[in-house]
Amino acid sequence: MPTPRFLSPVMRPVTRLIGQGIRYASARRGGGSAFPGLVMEKIDPGFVARQLATLPRGVVVVSGTNGKTTTTKMTVQLLESQGLRVFTNRTGSNFVRGVAAALLERLDVFGRLNADIAVLELDEAHAVHFVKLFPPRYALLLNVMRDQLDRFGEIDTTRKMLAKVAAATTGTVVLNREDPRIRRLAEDVRPGTGIAYYGLSEALRERFPSDDEMRDKRPAAQAADLPEAGVVLQSFEGTDTVLRVGDREVRTDVHLYGIYNIFNAAGALALTLEVMGEEAREEVLLEELSRVTPAFGRGESVRLGDRSLQLLLVKNPAGFRLSLASATGADYATMITINDEYADGRDVSWLWDVDFDTLAPGGVDVVSGTRAYDMALRLEHDDVAVGAVDTDLRSALRRFVEGSGTQPMRVFCTYTSMLALRRELATMTEVEEI
Repeated sequence: MPTPRFLSPVMRPVTRLIGQGIRYASARRGGGSAFPGLVMEKIDPGFVARQLATLPRGVVVVSGTNGKTTTTKMTVQLLESQGLRVFTNRTGSNFVRGVAAALLERLDVFGRLNADIAVLELDEAHAVHFVKLFPPRYALLLNVMRDQLDRFGEIDTTRKMLAKVAAATTGTVVLNREDPRIRRLAEDVRPGTGIAYYGLSEALRERFPSDDEMRDKRPAAQAADLPEAGVVLQSFEGTDTVLRVGDREVRTDVHLYGIYNIFNAAGALALTLEVMGEEAREEVLLEELSRVTPAFGRGESVRLGDRSLQLLLVKNPAGFRLSLASATGADYATMITINDEYADGRDVSWLWDVDFDTLAPGGVDVVSGTRAYDMALRLEHDDVAVGAVDTDLRSALRRFVEGSGTQPMRVFCTYTSMLALRRELATMTEVEEI
């Protein structure tokens, strides 16, 4: 495919070295991971496309409202288990500039990208921009939920964004057949591009409602109305997971918090099988699935003495609902932190679409963040007791840890509060660097 030629070949190594220098300096100073990518967007707009064009197996785009980061991490591990060298934007910086920044980190001193394939998590809106620069060979499209409507508008606007991703894909588009808006994206796929599906058994369908089913209590789609799926999540109990691959049932363990991540594992497996084709080593893939650990902030667990603390990113009713369904309020000491920065979504009215009844048995120990009082009011309406409200995340976290007794701890947090909590936790225990 043609690549942008905004700079002469003589200047390209110069701009790349400038970008790598900025990345190094930014990392030393603790700066934002996407800043060097923003600089490259300005001084060399063709940088990302030129680098990705060198990959022999092309690019995979993972997009949708929920589950992108964990699903991308799973897909990367599965492909690496098959012997591929995989480039990815592992910090979850899912704008084009985040991809550029990740490239600057991965390139060697000669400006070479030593990888076979890229697996990129992309925000729905920025995925549209990305596929104009570089059409992906594969796309995995997960779901469409009401998420940050102050950014993207109505839910069908998000679907239209993903339709453009599907239309730009040249190899295979992998779709979640259980989400009606995602399922209909098959109509947007270009002639000659393959379509594959992953899905749920009929017995599980009620546990994973689509956005319409969750809000309007509509019945789940009937199996007769659904296309055949290459990978189906049949059943699970704890970590023990049964999948149907083709016409065979197989078993593996999925050690991820939240039932939705078990379903995402089916999507990651379906995508990997499409990429690998006849080369796929299925037993190795199933073994690797059991090794996947949560992505940062997505059920990530850290140790504080002899107790664990889980960070659970929440950003819309569906995701919050599924996180709450994964354990009862009595099982954990609970903290909730709600910020309203741009990356979180300014409008937090979506909290009123979440049922918090399951938190009533144990209550919520601490509520924090810039919208702590909004969250506390919402909990009061569901008769959930709140131990303390503290808008300062640092003091709130320490109050929570010191006052939660011997129970394991979990914190439901929006994106910017999750990053702030990780920084504070890093002063208390070992936290994976990102």
